[in-house]
Amino acid sequence: MLNENPLSPARVGRLVLPNRLVMAPMTRNRADGDGVPGALMAEYYAQRAAAGLIIAEAATPNAVGQTYPNIPAIHGPAHVSGWREVTGALRDAGGRAFLQLQHGGRVGHPDNSGLHPVAPSPVPLPDTIHTPSGPVPAVVPREMTRDEIRRTVEDFAAAARNAIDAGFEGVEVHSANGYLLHQFLGSNTNLRTDGYGGSIAGRIRFTLEVTQAVVDAVGADRVGVRISPGVTANDLREDDTDALYPVLVRELAKIGPAYLHVVHADPATDLFRTIRALWPTTLIANPKLDDLTTEDVTRKAELLAEEGADLVALGRPFLANPDLVERLRTGAPLNQIRDQYLMYTGGPTGYTDYPTLDPAPSAHAA
Repeated sequence: MLNENPLSPARVGRLVLPNRLVMAPMTRNRADGDGVPGALMAEYYAQRAAAGLIIAEAATPNAVGQTYPNIPAIHGPAHVSGWREVTGALRDAGGRAFLQLQHGGRVGHPDNSGLHPVAPSPVPLPDTIHTPSGPVPAVVPREMTRDEIRRTVEDFAAAARNAIDAGFEGVEVHSANGYLLHQFLGSNTNLRTDGYGGSIAGRIRFTLEVTQAVVDAVGADRVGVRISPGVTANDLREDDTDALYPVLVRELAKIGPAYLHVVHADPATDLFRTIRALWPTTLIANPKLDDLTTEDVTRKAELLAEEGADLVALGRPFLANPDLVERLRTGAPLNQIRDQYLMYTGGPTGYTDYPTLDPAPSAHAA
């Protein structure tokens, strides 16, 4: 049974949260072919409205930023209308959400977006990319020009305004997990010799410019930033993690976002403690779980809270347990993910059909 600290109220920016458990953003590939969310996504998020805060899955701020098929977007009127259906259902269920903004960079393919991927440098992902016709080799991305960097910053700001128009309480700038902003931070993905590469100051510049533009567009209290120190997702390598992130965190703190979201946060490391000491507002910690059990989730959440995390973000536990907050409050066992394949296949199976402790819940029950 989770102790009272993670279940107590908290504040993020202008929001008062009923508890400190955050549903982490998780790509689920349930939008339509044009990136427009629909009724099924509205049901999924409303089922999980008891989370203190939901960070809705990565939405692309422009067309070239698309990663995989059926990924939601937030750069056109139809996307705004579709997300309004989601936020309306979530609000009716008593929930609240930020929307994560993610540009895939080199993690993309012309078969998905119709456009050639762009990245800090022409270094391809050494893997395949899933497309409507199946896995295909990644292409060599085109190195972004200074003008493309400027326009992409503007696209993030416009996407943030669209998200607020769509009913979200705020947005999360995704600078993690090997996607575009993280590619600028990486040692193996950013080979630039201009002001956006080389030194730590150069490699963090793009993340800072995007964050500043988003803050200017919607207000600092509506903005969070996600980072993943040392995470090698999408073949991203950092040769200077311990030196890079304190500098990045200090500079982000000057911009003043409402929260910083740290992926695979380990409370036993010096880097996590350094980040906590440097970050002046809400810190969200996303632990790496060993097992999808009540005991493991509870232990990790309480350790992070003891080391200064204000909120704890959980992904797979919320995926398989719409009523996760109640299960952790009472110590009830957790549903297991039935099949990893079903996470990304579309349709309600493995998405909206996970059982709750209540045998007959309303789809939109708070």
